Amino acid sequence: MSTDPVRGGFEHYACLYEDAEGFLSTAVPFACEGLDAGEPVLAATTPANIRLLRDALGERAYGLDTAETAHFGRRPVERVAAFLRYVDRFRTPGRPVRMIAEPVWAGKCERQIADWKRMESGLNVLLAHTGARMICPYDTRTVPDHVVEAAWATHPRHMAGDLVLPCGTYTDPEVFAAAGERPLAPPPANAALLEPSAPMGAVRRFARLRAAAAGLEGERVAQAEILVYEALTWLLARGAAGAEIRAWEEPGAVVWDLLARGRSARPGRFEGFVPPGPEPSRADALWLVRTLSEFLDVRAEPGSGLRLRAVCAGPRSI
Repeated sequence: MSTDPVRGGFEHYACLYEDAEGFLSTAVPFACEGLDAGEPVLAATTPANIRLLRDALGERAYGLDTAETAHFGRRPVERVAAFLRYVDRFRTPGRPVRMIAEPVWAGKCERQIADWKRMESGLNVLLAHTGARMICPYDTRTVPDHVVEAAWATHPRHMAGDLVLPCGTYTDPEVFAAAGERPLAPPPANAALLEPSAPMGAVRRFARLRAAAAGLEGERVAQAEILVYEALTWLLARGAAGAEIRAWEEPGAVVWDLLARGRSARPGRFEGFVPPGPEPSRADALWLVRTLSEFLDVRAEPGSGLRLRAVCAGPRSI
């Protein structure tokens, strides 16, 4: 099976299957072609599908790399890092990396599902330089219809067996991500506030005091300080003169809200998903904020400014 690779590009396919045979009809030829060519092949899928694929590959299975998908990046920022680590570890010139990467949808809340849909779209940008080939299987027996619809919009093409077809509703990643954004509720009236004129030392103290007041302890207080400091650093690097910083508690969460009023550049919607490299980047601070947050929203609000809101696990989340 030839996928007609684009030199230096990234191939991203959806694979919708409804039984074991449907999964294997696409996964086996894709894996075999790679293994026979000496290419690295990773299957990050369910334990059941890993076993099916190994059995079907026979002796070839000795060359297959596997990862249980539920542990291959719990959140989108971690998932992207896991993909890049695999590519960086095994890619060599002229030898692309292949990945069968099945997202986990079961048990996720609405917000988590929205973030994973956005990540699936963002991979077309974030992995564009890798030359990798990726199939994302979707089990239609368990995946909700709206997730299936999103699969057609987040993958340029789809595979069914050895047949490759375009996805008619594929959407530009920036457009897809923008369409999924919802207005943020205003901060509560009782949120603690630090004015934008506060020096960095006061910002760090504010973060630690509010984290401790919310019941966070030990390293999680330090993580809160780092998160707020890096968030403000990132906003300042985008041209902000300062930011109003608010903090409040929600059930199971501590929320940090930074609003940089005035003119500051709105970032690309996938900035901060790539781990820091050898050369410092303005996006490094946002990557760290994403890593320390359960959820992160960045909004350019007309008439207000650039808002960054991070939702972190509360003291009773173990």
